[in-house]
Amino acid sequence: MRPGIHPNYFPNATVICSCGNTWTTGSTVELIRTDVCSNCHPFYTGEQRIVDTEGQVDRFYRKLEARQEYLQEIREREVARTSPATPISELELGKRAEQALAQAGITQVGQALELMQQGDLAILAIESFGRKSLADLKRRLKARGFELPSAEKEPQV
Repeated sequence: MRPGIHPNYFPNATVICSCGNTWTTGSTVELIRTDVCSNCHPFYTGEQRIVDTEGQVDRFYRKLEARQEYLQEIREREVARTSPATPISELELGKRAEQALAQAGITQVGQALELMQQGDLAILAIESFGRKSLADLKRRLKARGFELPSAEKEPQV
């Protein structure tokens, strides 16, 4: 061996486990501390235990909890998005269509859906609310996940 390039070798290095087991071995370090050995490792003992020296289990549970909170928040947002109490203004139909509905007393999506159950002619009877506005209303409601009422075939005007 070339001198000066290799680490010192200790033929009687002491290994100490956290369970209290001690033995000697050859190593480049004089004293070795370990968390698990063959006397306390779950594979050799058959005992179920989690060895968590760096907080990995706690980190995993925090991530799992954050994921559950995120999914719950998504569910709540989806329910709020399809609520009949949603204001018509959130649909962004346009100023003219929103004003026409407001003058007719329709300020919430649930009210518009009730009127749509009577058929397209019922909602088209609103002054300044035409077919284009009706098509936009239906498209925006479908995009938000609302179930549109299916009316019987109506005569064309």
